[in-house]
Parts: sequence; structure tokens; C-alpha cells
Amino acid sequence: MKRLFAHVLGAASAVALFAPLAVSAQSFPGDKPITIVVPFAAGGPTDRVARDLAEALRKPLGGATIVIDNAAGAGSSIGTAKVANAKPDGYTLLLNHIGMSTMPALYRKLPFNVENDFTYLGLVNDVPMTLIARPSMEAKNYKELQTWIKANAGKINLGNAGLGAASHLCGLLLQDALDVRMTTVPYKGTAPAITDLIGGQIDLMCDQTTNTTPQIEGGKVKAYAVTTSKRLTTPALKDLPTLQESGLKGFEVTIWHGLYAPKGTPDAVVQRINTALKAALKDPEFISKQAGLGAVVVTDKRMEPAEHKKFVSAEIAKWGAIIKAAGEYAD
Repeated sequence: MKRLFAHVLGAASAVALFAPLAVSAQSFPGDKPITIVVPFAAGGPTDRVARDLAEALRKPLGGATIVIDNAAGAGSSIGTAKVANAKPDGYTLLLNHIGMSTMPALYRKLPFNVENDFTYLGLVNDVPMTLIARPSMEAKNYKELQTWIKANAGKINLGNAGLGAASHLCGLLLQDALDVRMTTVPYKGTAPAITDLIGGQIDLMCDQTTNTTPQIEGGKVKAYAVTTSKRLTTPALKDLPTLQESGLKGFEVTIWHGLYAPKGTPDAVVQRINTALKAALKDPEFISKQAGLGAVVVTDKRMEPAEHKKFVSAEIAKWGAIIKAAGEYAD
């Protein structure tokens, strides 16, 4: 009888020991605020996505307080490292874009491993790209632009918003597809790059619709094509052909955003956040806000953590080959 009592008492103690953990996971996040680290400056396209997502996540997370922490610098690696080193409890998250798949090739040394030091929570959206030119560009359509590019190889200035920026990556892919080398001109952000494009100091740029749509609508730049497999429905962009239909077979690039937590985050917390994320991605207001940025909210299996990680691994392989071939990397 004593042995049976001791066994029951031991089992009860074990339940008592682990019960707080179970309750904590089920009640996550409770009264404690969640921080979403954005590894870019406030006001940029990734920051806007993060703030819209934070608002959409609040309801499915029980009215949680969610704050945005802009930790910009070094091609997003500073903010990304901050999350990699954070306590793995679900209260510090990362929202990053395609840079998660390009940093391994762009930087010789990183203080983290993209594939091994994070818990993947799900993709958020896809952002199309547009090929634009200075307003004085002679070409009237993409076919004429491609002829102009071939004729002026070596004399073309191709702007971008800095190493690892979406515009930098799209520019690399464009040069690779056309088998033409251009002079890449990096800027400290999208705004000064587009300002010089409008002023005619550079010739071309390939950037996100979140940055280019207002300039296209205002007639400040010339737009030639989009980088998606199908034409876009956005009023200002609906008449633009895709680069694929214009002759660059297989050319497709979108800038995606994903949500991450530090490695070791409890499975129950991961499931709670992922469930909230999937609810947020169905929120009509969030979908509308993303459409206004030219972004498409993810509805496929990449919302799931395992598929998200599988997708990023494939992107690392894709962009690694392109970046290494171009020889463009940081120390």
C-alpha cells in the first residue's frame, strides 16, 4: 500500500511540475507583450507589412499587445541576429523578407545560421517586382527596351537600394537572364535611388510594387514589365506584360515576407502563433491593406512552418548560385 501511495504521489508531483508549462503554452501570450523585430528602418515596405500584420494578429492572440522593434543595418543581419539570440519563449519574433535566403551568400560570416537557428512560423505575403526606367528612356515597350539594353551593354547604370535589397537581387537576376553586365549603382535606400532614376542619373531599376506603384501612377518613371508569372490586376499595373511573356522564359521573382522565432521555441507556442498567423492572413482588412501595397497574401501550404522552411531552403540554393556567379558579396 505504501509503495502504491508513493507511486501515486510521485505521479501527482510530476503532473504538478509540468502543469504550469502546459497552462503557460495554452494561455500564451497572456499579459506579456510580443515584440516583432523588423531588421529595416521604420517607414519602409517591410516595416509597413509588419505593422499591418501586428494589428491583424492581435485578435487571434486574445488582444495581445504587439510592438514593433526596428533594428536596421547590415542588410538585415543585425535585427536577424537579435532574434536568433533572444529567449526562445515566443515573445520575440522576426519579420524578414527574401533577405533570409540571400544573407548566407552575401555575407562571408554571419553570427547565425538561417536554416538552423530559427523556428519557422509561416510565410506572410508575396510582393511582385516591376522593371522601371528613367522618364526620358527612348524605348516605348519592353521589346524596344531589351534591344536598347543589348545595344548599350556596359554603359547602363542599374540602380538598387543597397546590397541585399530587393532591387539588388532583381537586378542580378535580370542581368543573368539577359546575359548582359550593367554598372550597378547601390544607394542607401529606395528613396534616393528612385529620386535619381526620376532625375535621369541612372537608367533602370527593378523594385517592389510597394515602392514603384506611386511613381508609375504619377507618370514619374516609365514602367515596362512585372516579374510575376501572370499579369497583375492592380489598376496602375494591369497593362504591363510579364517578363516571361516578353521572352525571358522562367523569369519570376517575388519578394516574400516570413515570420520567425528563435530556435527552441516550445512546440505548443509555435502552434499557437501559427494558428493566429493563419487567422490573420484571412483577415479582410489585412488582405485589403496588402493589396494596396501591391502584395498578395499567402494562401498556400507555405503558411505551415515545415513548408515555410522548405521554401526558404530552396530559395537559399537559388539565390546563392546567382550571387556567387555575380561575385557580389560583403565582408
